[in-house]
Amino acid sequence: MKPDYKNWVPRGLLFLLGGMAIICLALCIVFGMAGVATEGGLRIALGVLFGAAFLLFAVLTGIFANMYCAFSYHGKKQVSKRVIEGIAQYVALSDGGKGLDVGCGSGALTIACAKRNPRAQMVGIDRWGKEYASFNLPLCERNAEAEGVRNVSFLRGNAVKLDFPDKTFDAVTSNYVYHNIKGKDKQQLLSETLRVLKKGGTFAIHDIMSPREYGDMRAFVKKLKECGYEKVELVDTTDGSFLTKKESRAYMLAHSKLLVGKK
Repeated sequence: MKPDYKNWVPRGLLFLLGGMAIICLALCIVFGMAGVATEGGLRIALGVLFGAAFLLFAVLTGIFANMYCAFSYHGKKQVSKRVIEGIAQYVALSDGGKGLDVGCGSGALTIACAKRNPRAQMVGIDRWGKEYASFNLPLCERNAEAEGVRNVSFLRGNAVKLDFPDKTFDAVTSNYVYHNIKGKDKQQLLSETLRVLKKGGTFAIHDIMSPREYGDMRAFVKKLKECGYEKVELVDTTDGSFLTKKESRAYMLAHSKLLVGKK
């Protein structure tokens, strides 16, 4: 049995965009080119309207199909796998330690961290909302079984309010989660995750940290240092470490950064 980490681009989105392109092309042919039940100006208007809609949906289908292939774990580029393995390198747990992966999705990062720390325990949490319907708790458990990893567990939880006491974990991590949580202060979400980290624990949180979404992250780093954090770095992962600049722009992952350090 092979693990199935799914894809960051939902397959349903491709079917929707492709279906809309086909429908718009059919309508363009019927009402615009063939002129069924239309004539004159109306025929031209409908032809232009449905033709333009077809081109729009065709282009979007091409863009997201390219992203789907790039994010596939079994494809040629394996962008998702590169990012996951890159983050996992920053997660080091001592024997008997316990780490938390916030927004675990299909369990990829949780399992990668568990494999690198076989004498520690990793916990993955997610709300598994309807936005990513194919991601769920049973899928995470099947993937862990397929990888032969037993030092993991998965729970339902919410990044906005973690159901754990302060200073519970020896490491916390997350990947491309917080930018999806609309209407919430991103720095507050980071603080909530760091709340459950023990003194001396490590953190590796990766996301699209654009100034519009996250505000001044340099100021946030300075604030953590002033609060006594032993080490805090903000790493640009579009410099070739996880992604290239070209990939980050093509796959809508510009401003990808890794907040990493030790409390």
